[in-house]
Amino acid sequence: MKADADFDPKLAAKRLMREARSGALATLMTGSGDPYCSLVNVATATDGAPLLLISRLALHTKNILADARVSLMLDERKPGDPLEGARVMLMGRAAKTESADARRRYLARQPEAAVFADFGDFAFYEVTLKGVHLVAGFGRIVDLKPADVLVDVAGADALIAAEPEVLAHMNADHADTCRLYATKLLGAPDGDWRCVGCDPEGLELQFGRLGLRLPFPQRVTQPGVLRAVLKQIADQARAA
Repeated sequence: MKADADFDPKLAAKRLMREARSGALATLMTGSGDPYCSLVNVATATDGAPLLLISRLALHTKNILADARVSLMLDERKPGDPLEGARVMLMGRAAKTESADARRRYLARQPEAAVFADFGDFAFYEVTLKGVHLVAGFGRIVDLKPADVLVDVAGADALIAAEPEVLAHMNADHADTCRLYATKLLGAPDGDWRCVGCDPEGLELQFGRLGLRLPFPQRVTQPGVLRAVLKQIADQARAA
């Protein structure tokens, strides 16, 4: 089916990928090749690639080590019939990563994992996408390419390097602004909303297990520009 004219499947998929905090991971059983599905917590790299923290003692990890092909299903987790909500299926290959950014970004979204992240059997994995299948309602079933849903991080090294400082500053000095972003611009319930990530295209907010994506009005690659954009968005939130 083709998406309708008022629907942007790329933005919808990006939002689902950034806001999801858990999903169904499908791997292939060692030996038989039979499909195996398990529930996992997820996060995203700066470009949006899925991140996992899994134990080599788990069956899904043993499967990945034998055959890296995986599928990951993420959905909105909204009240009501789940089949009426949006979901995205991500296909690709999972591989262990030693990236400090991957660790930091995962634990920002899954803070409870800090107690076992350093256990010897656990490791972080990143999924390199091969294909994307979005189901977002009637007439909104679309196949996408990885480039459609991943964020272009070219030229954004300064922003990426500054992310920890930006988040710490926002959460320590502008907690009320984070709350305004969530409640006034995204229609979220009031709560202790925190900034847990930023990239050239948007800001990630979190309250408990609930994640939200706030898109930027323009692509941002420099910390100075980011400050100006965040102020602009804050002014809009206060006006609302």
